[in-house]
Amino acid sequence: MSASGGTKAIVAALGANLAIAAAKFVAFAFSGSSSMLAEGVHSIADSGNQGLLLLGGKKAKREATPQHPFGYGRERYIYGFLVSIVLFTIGGVFALYEGYEKIKHPHDLENWYWPVGVLLFAIIAEGFSFRTAIKESNEIRGQLTWSQFVRRAKAPELPVVLLEDFGALVGLVLALGGVGLSLLTGNGVWDGIGTVCIGALLVLIALVLAAETKSLLLGEAADADQVARIREALVDGETVTGVIHMRTLHLGPEELLVAAKIAVQHDDTAAEVARAIDEAEARVRAAVPIARVIYLEPDILRTASA
Repeated sequence: MSASGGTKAIVAALGANLAIAAAKFVAFAFSGSSSMLAEGVHSIADSGNQGLLLLGGKKAKREATPQHPFGYGRERYIYGFLVSIVLFTIGGVFALYEGYEKIKHPHDLENWYWPVGVLLFAIIAEGFSFRTAIKESNEIRGQLTWSQFVRRAKAPELPVVLLEDFGALVGLVLALGGVGLSLLTGNGVWDGIGTVCIGALLVLIALVLAAETKSLLLGEAADADQVARIREALVDGETVTGVIHMRTLHLGPEELLVAAKIAVQHDDTAAEVARAIDEAEARVRAAVPIARVIYLEPDILRTASA
């Protein structure tokens, strides 16, 4: 994922969420709707999340240091994981609590046109943000389904924004349903039920994000297509005759470490092996540009041990 593409989607989501949050709190103040309060807190949490993603992207650009020789690319994974925690606690748990309180102590909505109007505005604004995230994702998604894209993406920003915006849109529909049923039935419990549904949805999305970013933090290998291209690029059929074993690891979304033991001819000179390693590294970087850190160990392939 390009940094510019991710940033564009994040900024679009941040602008939409700040405007929506202000509108929701105004609607809550005039109507007393718990759905509006939960949705307002949700939008504030989402705005904070986008701020965390922007901060993580900025910190990840720092140059490598002797203490951190492989750089700071994983900062983006750390801040992506923090987003899932914020979404779970401030968004989901708060909404569940607020919904429970509203079901336990229901009250009629006042000035119903405020929450309805704000919800319709919010759906339009979130739809714009979601459309931007979809457009940016489509540029790199290829033939992957959306679920595959979320699971396999090495850059956390777009999957996070996609899930946040999707959850926000569904949450807005749930809030609109809760407010609408409360108005139709005259029973404020429906507003509380809508709030509980919003909380459950946010908790579920947060758990999915946490699982995906945890995997990235632990360290994921290159995808199968990249591994195949790296193996093919390493072998020249002359000096480098095969790959004995290889490991890959993402140091960041756009930085890959490659470590491999390569087979060379038993009668090659040291100069020939050194030249072959340099050429293999160049071929790998041409085939997979994000393979920036490459360690190759030459060895003589023995059929029995292989």
